[in-house]
Amino acid sequence: MNAPWKPSGNRDPFAAFLCDEAALDVLRPIVVEMGWQPEKCARGGLRNAVQSLSVTASPNILMVDLSESGDPLNDINALAEVCEPGTVVIAIGQVNDVRLYRDLLASGIHDYLLKPLSAGQLRDALNHAQAVFAAPRTSDPAAAKRHISTAVVGTRGGVGASTLATSLAWLFSTDHALPTALFDLDVHFGTGALALDLEPGRGLTDAIDSPSRIDGLFIERAMIRANDNLAILSAEAPINAPLMTDGSAFVQLEEEFRQAFEMTVIDLPRNMLINFPHLLAEVNVVVLATEMTLASARDTIRILSWLKTNAAHAQTIVVANKVQPGVTEISKADFEASIERAIDFTVPFDAKGAANAAKLGQTFVDANRSSKAGATLRRVADQVIGASDESALDDEPAKKSLLGSFDLKSLLAKKDRKVAAPAE
Repeated sequence: MNAPWKPSGNRDPFAAFLCDEAALDVLRPIVVEMGWQPEKCARGGLRNAVQSLSVTASPNILMVDLSESGDPLNDINALAEVCEPGTVVIAIGQVNDVRLYRDLLASGIHDYLLKPLSAGQLRDALNHAQAVFAAPRTSDPAAAKRHISTAVVGTRGGVGASTLATSLAWLFSTDHALPTALFDLDVHFGTGALALDLEPGRGLTDAIDSPSRIDGLFIERAMIRANDNLAILSAEAPINAPLMTDGSAFVQLEEEFRQAFEMTVIDLPRNMLINFPHLLAEVNVVVLATEMTLASARDTIRILSWLKTNAAHAQTIVVANKVQPGVTEISKADFEASIERAIDFTVPFDAKGAANAAKLGQTFVDANRSSKAGATLRRVADQVIGASDESALDDEPAKKSLLGSFDLKSLLAKKDRKVAAPAE
């Protein structure tokens, strides 16, 4: 269950809320046999459990009666709001329905027992619940699997950052066969789901509205599957609904992605970068998408400076996208001189390839695997994974706090830097 974590030292080993005395009479002797307090077996159903646990710590093992619940699944969601992480919940009811049983298990319930209850049935269920609670958690840091988080940021609108993000996510999930989450943070106008020919769903907007509900089960339900290894979380929020959040939901989502996937690709609009700098706290690699224009050169300078100050732990890969030789505003040499670093990858402009991908409802790299642009994107994906490997070897024991180092002055243009450009 997913309520905010509270200290577990005062948690009871067991509590039950059952609707009838007959069930309580069968349960209490088993509870005594298990070494628990029979006083923790209370009269009342699931709603009583929610009311009680909203003001007290939830037990290690909780048994609730659904017999008087008109909408069990909705009430279970209410229970999830007040149960602490790790609580093992056993439900009891009178409805013998396979669909209900499956839905309850999918919602996070450990087991569902039918009335009338038997002593043997209860004993087996409680012993198994106790074993599950005592088992090592998969979130044990010592056993945590490797995870690579990549943020794709565009210096300007239209430079193709979303195309890069969806293509990289697709490559990670197919060519590298890595479980991958694509996180589209353009809440109102994101194109991540559109590029994959999918409906975005309400998962991201629900997460923003109710951050406390975010857990592994929420991720499983809210994300839309693109293939066996790729899932996307995005939104098409109404444009008359401003984004009202402090960013805590985004950070919680990133944490859940680290538990459930091996790769995370964040399509991160530059305004979100500025408003929620803590989004980069755990990012390994930043792919900065730009183009060979005066405006992009200026903003590449500004964003690189911002990243150096606020996300020095992340490796930055500069990708010049949609490059047309001979028709760029700024030459590659002048661009690199102005940003004071080399461009890592140059993706050639391919209008036909982009149109073909849109018609097919595929990512650019999937629809244009044999093109020069597709080959370059595959090299970018390889570099992301390789850059993260290097970062792991050089990881410092103490990471600088992102929020502590946030400096608004770094967002200002450096007046002493001049961008080389053709005279108008």
